[in-house]
Amino acid sequence: MTSKRRFLAACTLVAFGTLPAQADTYPSRPIRIIVHSSPGALLDVTTRVVAQEMSKDLGQPIVIENRPGADGLLGIRAVKAAPADGYTLLAAANTVAQLPAFRKEPGYDLEKDFTGIGMMNRAPFLFVGPPGQPSKTLAELIANAKAQPGQLVMAHAGKGTSVHMAAALFFHQTGTKFLDVPYKGAAAALPDVVGGRANVMFDGANSSGPLVKEGKLRAFGITSTTRSPVFPDIPTLAEQGLPNYSFYVYLGLLAPANVPKDVVPRLAKALRTALASEPVKKRFRNDAAEAGRMSPEEFTKFLKEDAARTEKVATDLGYAKE
Repeated sequence: MTSKRRFLAACTLVAFGTLPAQADTYPSRPIRIIVHSSPGALLDVTTRVVAQEMSKDLGQPIVIENRPGADGLLGIRAVKAAPADGYTLLAAANTVAQLPAFRKEPGYDLEKDFTGIGMMNRAPFLFVGPPGQPSKTLAELIANAKAQPGQLVMAHAGKGTSVHMAAALFFHQTGTKFLDVPYKGAAAALPDVVGGRANVMFDGANSSGPLVKEGKLRAFGITSTTRSPVFPDIPTLAEQGLPNYSFYVYLGLLAPANVPKDVVPRLAKALRTALASEPVKKRFRNDAAEAGRMSPEEFTKFLKEDAARTEKVATDLGYAKE
C-alpha cells in the first residue's frame, strides 16, 4: 500500500506540475488580426509591419485579414463575435470609438465588448486635392467652397470614420459646406481625388504623401499641430488661419473583452518590442507617425474618453444617428 500511495502521489505531482507549463504557452498557434479597412490603407499597412515584428517576439505567425465595409463595422463586429481566447484581435483606427456617435445600433459596446492592448501610433492627415483645380491654396479653397455651397466634393471613407471626422471638424471651423461623398475606405476614394472627380480629402501620409511628392496631388495642409519633419514644406492648417484645428488618426490593437488574464499583458509586451524595432520605426518615420506608448489600461481609458469627445462633437455639429 505504501508503494502504491507513493506512486499515486508521484503521478499527481507530475500531472499538476505540467499545468503551469501548459497555461503559460500562449500563444500556441497562429494569431489572426482583423483589420477593419481596405488593403493599402494606413491602418492595413501599419498593422502589417507591426504584426511582422510582434510575431517574432510571440514565436507564432500573425495572419492579417481585411474586413472593410459598413464604415468599419464589419471588422469590428467580427472580432466582437469571435471567441475571447486571444487568437482573434482587432486592428482599429479612431473609427472604433467614433462610430457609436453616428449609429443608433452600431452592433457593439466599446466598453463592454473590447479591451485595449495598446496604441500602435498616431499620425496627422494630409489635406489633398488634384493640382488641376482652380483652388491652389487653402484660403482659395475655403473661399471657393463658400461661394459654391455644396458644390465642391469632399471624399471620405464613410460616416464616423477618422477621415470623415477630420472633414467634419474642417466644416465646423471654416463654416463651409461641401458635398461629402462616402467611399468604401480611403483607398477607394483616393483614385477619384487624383483623377479630379473629387476636389479634396483627408488622407494618410503613407498613401497620399508619395503622390504629393510626384506632383499628382496638391497638399493644402497637414493636420498636425506643428509641421512634420517628413513634410517640412507643407504648412499646418493651424498656421493658415485655422488656429484651433488639429487632428490625428490613431491606430491600435484591441481584444475581445474577457480574454484570459495573461493574454493582454503578453500581447502588450510584444507590441512594445515591435514599436522599438528598426523596421517599425522606419515605417513610422515615412508616415510622419509617432509610436504609441500607452499601457493596455491607459489605451482602454483613452478609447473611452475619445468616444465621449466624439459624441459631443457629433451633437454640436447636428449629426443625426442613422
